[in-house]
Amino acid sequence: MNNSFSDSNQIGMVSTFPELVHTDFKGGINALCWYRNLDGNFNEIVTQLCLKENITEVYPEDLIALQLSEKGNMARDIILHDLQLLTGFGASPSLNLLKCYERDEEFDFISTDVYSFHVDRSPIATDTFLCTYHGAASDIIPNSQAEQKILIPEIRAKLKELHTGPEEGFENFLKENYFDLHYQAHGDASPVNLGLGHIWRLAVDHPKQQVLPCIHRAPIENEGEYRLLLIC
Repeated sequence: MNNSFSDSNQIGMVSTFPELVHTDFKGGINALCWYRNLDGNFNEIVTQLCLKENITEVYPEDLIALQLSEKGNMARDIILHDLQLLTGFGASPSLNLLKCYERDEEFDFISTDVYSFHVDRSPIATDTFLCTYHGAASDIIPNSQAEQKILIPEIRAKLKELHTGPEEGFENFLKENYFDLHYQAHGDASPVNLGLGHIWRLAVDHPKQQVLPCIHRAPIENEGEYRLLLIC
């Protein structure tokens, strides 16, 4: 992975948290990156945390209770500060220890889980923030390099077979089942991996959004390795 994302026409680079939250998306830019090289042992935190389910939320008091080395303590301070920054901004960040997400295997022609390229949607003006501290990191892809799955003729035909209501309700059926949020990458697409330690702000589909929502996906986890992910 490149040590800079500035070559991408989709990504805007910032150097502070205030820039991250106050810079407007515009044109083709629907992802903002606060690029950071973090110093600290995040693996030490992961090895001491207890995974209770495939996704376990980690609270500040859980982090504070850990007995850590100097490098582990540096990592903990970074995470606690990030949580404080986002909470102070008015967001509701969640720190997750992740083994895996639930897979959607109901249909063999379309998937609506987070491993599929998708966009987030909200009825109110908001953004998605995320930072991977440890483990595999998410990917984003330019909107020009993907196609909404519901517009692919063979997939659309199968979805119409699933829809049992009147024709005029088909579009609502697609939205209610989140089929319209998922995308198929083109064969020559070049996804960008978001890397470790950077805080990202991704554009969400909402009524006041001025740009296309950011298409992204969760990574397939590395064998035997948990992810530590901040998201809101």
